[in-house]
Amino acid sequence: MNKVVLLILSFFITIVSFSQKKTAVKGIILDQENFLISYASVGIMNKNIGTTSTDEGSFYLMVTDKEMNDTLQISSIGYDTYKVRIKDFISQKSHKVILKEKTIELSEISIVSTEYYVKKALKNLKNNTVRKKHELKILYRRWSVEDDICRFYIEHFMNVIDRGPSSYISKYSIQESRKSSEYRFIKNSQNRHAIEYMEINNPLRDGMFLNDYEWKKIENSSYDGEDVLVAEGSNNGINTIKLYIGYDSYKIYRLEIIRSPPKVGKYLNAIYLYKKNNEGKLYLSYHNREWGGSAKTPKSVKRHHALKNKSIKEFTPVAYRHEVFVLEIEEDEKKFETYKTIEKMDMTLYEIPYNENFWNSISLPPETSFYKKNIRELESLFNVPIATQFKYSNR
Repeated sequence: MNKVVLLILSFFITIVSFSQKKTAVKGIILDQENFLISYASVGIMNKNIGTTSTDEGSFYLMVTDKEMNDTLQISSIGYDTYKVRIKDFISQKSHKVILKEKTIELSEISIVSTEYYVKKALKNLKNNTVRKKHELKILYRRWSVEDDICRFYIEHFMNVIDRGPSSYISKYSIQESRKSSEYRFIKNSQNRHAIEYMEINNPLRDGMFLNDYEWKKIENSSYDGEDVLVAEGSNNGINTIKLYIGYDSYKIYRLEIIRSPPKVGKYLNAIYLYKKNNEGKLYLSYHNREWGGSAKTPKSVKRHHALKNKSIKEFTPVAYRHEVFVLEIEEDEKKFETYKTIEKMDMTLYEIPYNENFWNSISLPPETSFYKKNIRELESLFNVPIATQFKYSNR
């Protein structure tokens, strides 16, 4: 009898969970001068639900009926935080969010050296980030570039076990995968999944040494009600690193890396954005980077160029362009997915069956200009839309 009751109860709970209606919350974020605001943190207060606005200011996330009376919070460097009840935001005629620029009035006398704040930020990295084991739902995108044009694209939806930027990713599993048509003629490959290179390229994970850089203050800003110092560090003209550090909390909200010149230096051109969980601890929210190099031109390509009277190059420029969205964070270990040990190899070598229903149902983030540029290059090769490439290249 007890088993029957439990079965009926389980069936009822399943029906209720599937009956939860999902609603899209989408909009565009601008300042008072009507300029788009990139990479703003968009989330539901006190819940680990959120996203990041694109470089064109747009955002998109799905909520259920349970979140309708919750508060949507939008924060960006240099602006006052915007808050509104989700139900009220959805009912508005316009879904433009206007953020007010925050005026910073800090006495230069009361501010100690820039090196002091960088040192405190690095020292407090463990305290300011989600250090306990947590699971990130990640959308990882990689474009393969040859001769300065994108010729291949692959996308993974992944579960990743992390301990924050002061540590390393311990496990990851690839849940879903899809790819474009194959237009490469060199087919350069990596010896591990690209997400591991994402870690290696991050100075916070790599153990950045304060004294390796000459630090200076670029400007004052703000984030989510806290005044922020923008510190720039130069490493003998090889790498420039910008850290956006909270004056009171010493939290690093944003990290930018600039290579100068472009193909020299330990780190790649990159952006790492961090957002708060419901306890105010930071975790990765968005990332993009680009690697550039060269590979020996295949003989077949040389012959083709000779027939077409094109110039023949011994080496061809190659590159990888990466974009990463963290779609969700799970901090309850009981709810983590089951992980298997997977071999370290290039993204293209993982044999993941194509699940078209998954890609049609997932709430994908809005397309960034970075994404649009790469896809536009890929489609221009033979005028084949990316949707068509997905349909026929993933069978």
